[in-house]
Amino acid sequence: MVLQETRLAPIYYFPRIDVNMDCFSRSDYVSHCPFKGNASHYSLSTAEVSDENILWSYETTFTESEHIRDYVAFYPDQVDFEFSNDSTQPREPEASSAYANPLLHWVLHEAPLLANISELTSAFARQMRSVGIPIWDMTVVIPTLHPQIAALVQHWQSSNGELTELEAGFEGLETPEYLNSPLVPLFDGAGGIRRRLDIDDPQLDFGVLHDLRNKGATDYVAMPILFSDGKINVICMSSKRPGGFTTTDLGHLYEVLAVMGRIYEVHILQRKARTLLDTYLGSHAGERVLNGLIRRGDSEDIRAVIWFCDLRGSTPLAQSMSRDEFLASLNEYFDAVAGAVLDQGGQFLRFIGDAALAIFPIEAQTEDSNNYKVNSRNACEHALTAASEAALRIKTTNALREKENKPPLDYGIALHLGDVSYGNIGTGNRLEFTLVGDAANRAARIESMCKTLKKSLLLSAEFVGVLGPEQFESVGSHYLRGIDGQQEIFALPNAHLISLQ
Repeated sequence: MVLQETRLAPIYYFPRIDVNMDCFSRSDYVSHCPFKGNASHYSLSTAEVSDENILWSYETTFTESEHIRDYVAFYPDQVDFEFSNDSTQPREPEASSAYANPLLHWVLHEAPLLANISELTSAFARQMRSVGIPIWDMTVVIPTLHPQIAALVQHWQSSNGELTELEAGFEGLETPEYLNSPLVPLFDGAGGIRRRLDIDDPQLDFGVLHDLRNKGATDYVAMPILFSDGKINVICMSSKRPGGFTTTDLGHLYEVLAVMGRIYEVHILQRKARTLLDTYLGSHAGERVLNGLIRRGDSEDIRAVIWFCDLRGSTPLAQSMSRDEFLASLNEYFDAVAGAVLDQGGQFLRFIGDAALAIFPIEAQTEDSNNYKVNSRNACEHALTAASEAALRIKTTNALREKENKPPLDYGIALHLGDVSYGNIGTGNRLEFTLVGDAANRAARIESMCKTLKKSLLLSAEFVGVLGPEQFESVGSHYLRGIDGQQEIFALPNAHLISLQ
């Protein structure tokens, strides 16, 4: 049987009974055709020759292609064909304009110019509608590289033309809704899924199909969108048109999916780069790296509130529990203090064992301007609010730890205001984006006095000078290691540290 479809070369299908299938073994590779369904592949293995995935067969097909269910086909570049009569050879399809596919011009010339992935998905759906592909709604699911987000889910509806986005967490991977969805077999390499919903006794093997059919959908299609590294993403579409999608509709979409995959991949790589930088550097530092501060020595001078905090009693704490338990305790501690800083607009730069360095940048650098004074006060207020919030979170965490018979967490925080250099240090190909300068050292030295002075929060004179000394109490002037002269240090009234050591 000879099949000629779209602009592809003719394919010769042979009855399975005419092929010695004992010479072949089924492989894990599955391909998808929007016209016929999923094709299983077989590898040749004999004493004389072996070759992978040389033969395919549609063992389960869409209704329209049932006539090839008991046939197999060979990849033309892996076998030789001999014809007894030249007249039996089908003609190659005539070259046709690339623009016979009404989506192709848009995919090649307009899709690459779109600014972000949200615009891309919305415009793609609108373009399919405009050329007559009867999409009722469409969902694109793209797994992400993020410590808290498993996938980006975009859902477009024709009823209002709006796109909604959801960042799905890892906990969703255990829900019945996901486990009973077409996404699972597709991510496992199923190749593609199509379910006609307007026929007698439809195959409703996924939960979403019941909902779609109840809403009047007539057809459902889900296909993989492949990235260059082989990662599988998914596009799902449903239609309400009687008869659903035509072969031509699906053929047009199938022809452009490879190119669309590359365009999606570019946007996801940009998103991934920003996510990794935000995760490991913080959004403030990550933005500067993306803007070009990438060479060793690249830096900028900034004025900022510098936050330095430390987990007290970490050595005996580590000795009293397993490494996993201690790591969990560290994460509980950082959830409290770092979460408070991030909620107030601060940026964490470094986690140094059980200590952490963060900043609240002051954007305006002209000290004589009112704008600078306002920004300085705002930064100090946000840092102080973060310290208060961290104390409340630690208190809540310790209450839970007490119920679990775990030792409480003790801490110290120092806030200082000063000028630092903000940029790259390290060796040629291994850099760290951090703070350099006396102000950062001074904050660390002040924090080290928390244990001595039995205070959970200490403030420098420079920090207090911005907010006014009346709301703070001086705890005296002290020598700080490596810093000339005595430095006056302040605390909040009654903000005492209960030492656990």
